[in-house]
Amino acid sequence: MRPPGTSIFYPAAIPDLIGVKERRYLDSTGVLQQRNLGDLMRYAAINQGADQLSLYGKFRPREPLPEPSTQSRYSDAQLYALALYIYSLKPPPNPNKFDALAARGRKVFFSEGCESCHTPPLYTNNSLEPVAGFDFPKEYFRKYAVMDNLFDTDPSLTLKTRRGTGFYKVPSLKGLWYRGPFEHNGSVATLEDWFDPRRIKDDYVPTGFRGSGVETRAVPGHEYGLQLNDEERKALIAFLKTL
Repeated sequence: MRPPGTSIFYPAAIPDLIGVKERRYLDSTGVLQQRNLGDLMRYAAINQGADQLSLYGKFRPREPLPEPSTQSRYSDAQLYALALYIYSLKPPPNPNKFDALAARGRKVFFSEGCESCHTPPLYTNNSLEPVAGFDFPKEYFRKYAVMDNLFDTDPSLTLKTRRGTGFYKVPSLKGLWYRGPFEHNGSVATLEDWFDPRRIKDDYVPTGFRGSGVETRAVPGHEYGLQLNDEERKALIAFLKTL
């Protein structure tokens, strides 16, 4: 099932629900702030169909508006129970042990400055990064956790769909060992692919989502770590798989 408000041309990877309680924003594009359990309840109601009744400029996904008496959603008690269940989800046992190779990878992680965005212990700073081409009010720096730099990944999902905000949230690195494919649209299948320097070249063959009729394309963005040598890259990946 395609998430509401997305596009078959600019898809969104289905997110992992484990650890959602620790996330400040919901959706890859930070559609909704999560300040408490009530926000997750509202998010569930929105995705049950409420967003079909919203206006996007002059466009409303569902026209004409249906008769209110014919509409329904989960009750507050059901939404509360659902949110509590999602908050209770625990990760599976991690088979990747913290060995000498992972210890070297941890040093690479900090020497490369990865912790500035992927801050322990959550391995995210729970912030939003604006994409190139999005001009937003400067007051957003005060109202939201917005980083003062442009995100250089493919902006299509957050600029050309109804899930768009002009931002992508900084994802947590916890559970990377089971959470692929990676990037907001699942373009790469493994961490090894993510840190492959060829990824940002136009003749790259994406190992995850490619797009209709696409044989090769670059997977831009997050060039951090692409300059590592083979040993450093292998060690970093070993550390990330232990999180």
